[in-house]
Amino acid sequence: MGTSEEILGQVEALIKRAGAECLQDICAMLQRERPHYNWVGIYFLEGSELVLGPFVGAPSPHTRIPIGRGICGAAVRERQTVVVPDVNADPRYLACSLETKSEIVVLIEFDGRILGEIDIDSHSPNAFGPDDRTLLEEVARLLAPRLAEKAKIEKGK
Repeated sequence: MGTSEEILGQVEALIKRAGAECLQDICAMLQRERPHYNWVGIYFLEGSELVLGPFVGAPSPHTRIPIGRGICGAAVRERQTVVVPDVNADPRYLACSLETKSEIVVLIEFDGRILGEIDIDSHSPNAFGPDDRTLLEEVARLLAPRLAEKAKIEKGK
């Protein structure tokens, strides 16, 4: 298991090498470096819903999530990181896998605009501590300018 500094160094190297095209590699690296990250995905905010982008782990039935629905939608509505220690005790949870016990969702924002989010599920209850939150919020901060750049380019097409 890599330290937060080592993981952030890997994220920076992947971004420098491939820009926003590195997202799949970042998801895979996070899962590899943090064994309790059983499902790692990135959702993009498109209009009034979240659309699933790159991910590692079992396929999810939730490829489009309206803002305000589920933990992912709640994070956007509340404009903050959401940590759920026990998904079975949270009525907002949208079941993806019977194995999922806890979840963390971290927003990716640039210039006050939400671009998407990092969503991570764990098969362990109460899997996400302050170190995970700090790490993932920093990963999101590093990704934000690249996603903003990509969104700007795609809008211009």
